[in-house]
Amino acid sequence: MRIISGQYGGRVIATSEGEGYRPATAKVRQAIFSMLEARGVQWDSCRVADIFAGSGSLALEVLSRGGDYALLVEKSKNAVAVLEINRKKLNISPQSMQIIQKDALSFLSQKAKKAFTLIFVDPPYGENLLLGTIERILKNEWLEEDGYLIAEVEEQLAVDDFAFAELDLVLERLYGQTRILLWKKK
Repeated sequence: MRIISGQYGGRVIATSEGEGYRPATAKVRQAIFSMLEARGVQWDSCRVADIFAGSGSLALEVLSRGGDYALLVEKSKNAVAVLEINRKKLNISPQSMQIIQKDALSFLSQKAKKAFTLIFVDPPYGENLLLGTIERILKNEWLEEDGYLIAEVEEQLAVDDFAFAELDLVLERLYGQTRILLWKKK
């Protein structure tokens, strides 16, 4: 997999393999970043959290474009090892890219020390983790005012009943069997 744009543009990153891993395709990543740029996201002041990080491709794209700081949360020991390989390969300091090996719901149950501009949520398909993840993000103040929360979920996941007083659903797109949901915090 290659980074699309920015200082690491064109660089190949390692990805995790195994059941449940499906790194975001270049098409989906490009679409997500186009959506965010169209809404005025400033990469040079961006703090991003990548929840269920997997390969970390979304957070790495933000850092490549000049993002300030990335927090990657991933439960799998193997995926965390791949994240460390990518961090070192791209020469990103641990102060700029923090990797946490922990269950996402458990991690998000603590109060945020500082809120994030952008949060990517890409839970494993079929495990029904999106609602609980978003509830914890909002309850524990992980997303800053006017920040964006982007979810990458399976096409058939029912999200019609997801109503959050603090979030506006501003965009929903389907790319094959992947649905992208973009919320903005009020």
